[in-house]
Amino acid sequence: MDTEAQPVGRGTRNAVVVAIMLGMLLAALDQTIVATALPTIVSDLGGANHLSWVVTSYLLAETIMTALIGKFGDLYGRKPMFLISVVLFLAGSALCGMADSMLWLVGSRAIQGLGAGGLMVTAMAVIADVVPLSERGKYQGVMGSVFGVSTVAGPLLGGLFVDHLSWRWAFYVNIPLGIVVLIVASITLPSVKAAVSPKIDYLGILFIGLAATGLTLVTTWGGNEYAWTSTVIISMAVGSVVALMLFVVVERRAAEPMLPLRLFRSRVFTVCAVMSFIIGFAMLGGVTYLPTYLQFVHGASATESGLQMLPLVGGLLVASIVVGQIISKTGRYRLFPIIGTVLIGGGLYLLSLLDNQTPYVETAAFMVVLGLGVGLCMPVPTVVVQSTVDYTDLGVATSGVSFLRTMGSSFGVAVFGSIYAHQLPVHLEEAVRATGVDPRVVTTVDGVRSLPPDVRPAITAAYAESLHVVFLWAVPVAALGFVIALLLKEVPLRDTARMAVRDVGENFAAPASFDSEHELQKLTALVIQHHRRSPAPEVLAQSGIPLNAAQAWMIMRVFRSGAESGSATLAEITGDLRVPPGVFEPLATQLVADGYLSETLGHYRFTTHGLELFQRFVGAFRVWILDRLADWDPDNTEAFSAAVDRLAAQMIDQGHSLTTGKHAAALATAST
Repeated sequence: MDTEAQPVGRGTRNAVVVAIMLGMLLAALDQTIVATALPTIVSDLGGANHLSWVVTSYLLAETIMTALIGKFGDLYGRKPMFLISVVLFLAGSALCGMADSMLWLVGSRAIQGLGAGGLMVTAMAVIADVVPLSERGKYQGVMGSVFGVSTVAGPLLGGLFVDHLSWRWAFYVNIPLGIVVLIVASITLPSVKAAVSPKIDYLGILFIGLAATGLTLVTTWGGNEYAWTSTVIISMAVGSVVALMLFVVVERRAAEPMLPLRLFRSRVFTVCAVMSFIIGFAMLGGVTYLPTYLQFVHGASATESGLQMLPLVGGLLVASIVVGQIISKTGRYRLFPIIGTVLIGGGLYLLSLLDNQTPYVETAAFMVVLGLGVGLCMPVPTVVVQSTVDYTDLGVATSGVSFLRTMGSSFGVAVFGSIYAHQLPVHLEEAVRATGVDPRVVTTVDGVRSLPPDVRPAITAAYAESLHVVFLWAVPVAALGFVIALLLKEVPLRDTARMAVRDVGENFAAPASFDSEHELQKLTALVIQHHRRSPAPEVLAQSGIPLNAAQAWMIMRVFRSGAESGSATLAEITGDLRVPPGVFEPLATQLVADGYLSETLGHYRFTTHGLELFQRFVGAFRVWILDRLADWDPDNTEAFSAAVDRLAAQMIDQGHSLTTGKHAAALATAST
């Protein structure tokens, strides 16, 4: 359970938000920034058979960390966890930049992925610690857009670094920026722990991590490093299945399982989970291997290949945003994944037709088809899950969809990479034998570009044919997605979920919290944002409480400033407003005279009458929240009711806490 936002000045808050967003941007960029750099990295370090692991190791480590770091933050405080995540990310980035072998790079990417997972999850939690609920919605939207920006900018930036500096700078660039984040965060972040210590599902996380890693290794090494019937592959496959079975056993018994199996009793959740996996599989698989085609076959530079990828990410972005808006307005969604999976399958099939004679305009059109297909599907699983699960499962269900999408991305890259690593040597060997060129030359981008014009087409054709098989084998996965999409039911969407579907970050794999209350806070923040004005005056008017706006403001400030000690001085009440405390003395005196407050040696505290009135105000906010969450938990479970109580307390605490000093002084003056 999250604590309430801490009272910090606006300047400090802005510094925290900038540092947090920069950290999130670095972590999000490193999911895609290596895509256009991979061909050059392989040319430099060799080890093309490990190419997919440069991406997969990052994703697996990131996924495991997202399951752990949120609860570690609740136990030990968000600030130390955020700082540790930054340090891990910086260490991984430095090691990646210094890598002199593909195995070194893969291991360093795993360290970087651990830091990235921690950064992205704790960043969202830290925002809840410092930004009041009344303003959190707009911050969530801005932070969510980081993921959309990184999808577009990542491949382009990777190309720029390769062409103008070195592929190593795709990692080194994180270091100076990360140091800034580390310094700002260490100075400005508040130390906050959850009021209740969570139970961490260590065994569940261990077994799902082992199963995912093992199965990914099987798909990567099978038929390449080892024969499919070899002892290594069979043992690893059996071990992975056993780990998966143990995960199921553990999840049945865990006090707070990371992925409760009861969720899969719902056909809607099961369909959404499988769909998320397929979306991740198709999206990152395509993004990772298209630069190889563009650079080796089309002869594009790394920067040019980043620009030439824009039709894919542009189609994805546009379709995702448009679909989010349509779902938000109409509440209808079932048709989008059906059409989307058809387009994904069609796009992958069209990409499988690419050869060394295909003009770029045609290639771009094929990429648009794939991008539109992924974009049509992306917003649906999360909004449907958030509309169908009980409140107690809101956190784990939302995070489960995000988790499976990332796992799909990991498997997609691994499977695409395994097929590519198996096909390329065969086709290159034939091309080298036919042309008589040095086989060492044809394994690098620069080497292929330097070949004589009469020889180069045979080599580029070998690369195109290898990728042809890669994309063709992905088509059945899209076909499975189509069948799954047909099984998706149209259910009424909750208003809060419909508001959230407009958020780009939710659509672009922003890691979700495993905590239901944190997710409910995010949704409520969006409700308040779309309300377009502070609800406090409206709640005050509807409550029948005999206070004017200035008196209610003072009551809330006394509550906020005296929450720990039980009393508050005028200096404490006005500490973050830059207004002389004396301006508010007449207002406080009036509340004392009316019997709402008592005063002793300059310390103000609630009287019994004032406390009753304050509780009425909290109750009025509670009613306001419940009116907007009317389609949530009709049984009004104890956990949901307690969460709403805490939301109401936050709203009354923060309802006018962002009033400027001048406005607050004007309220006080007007009331007297």
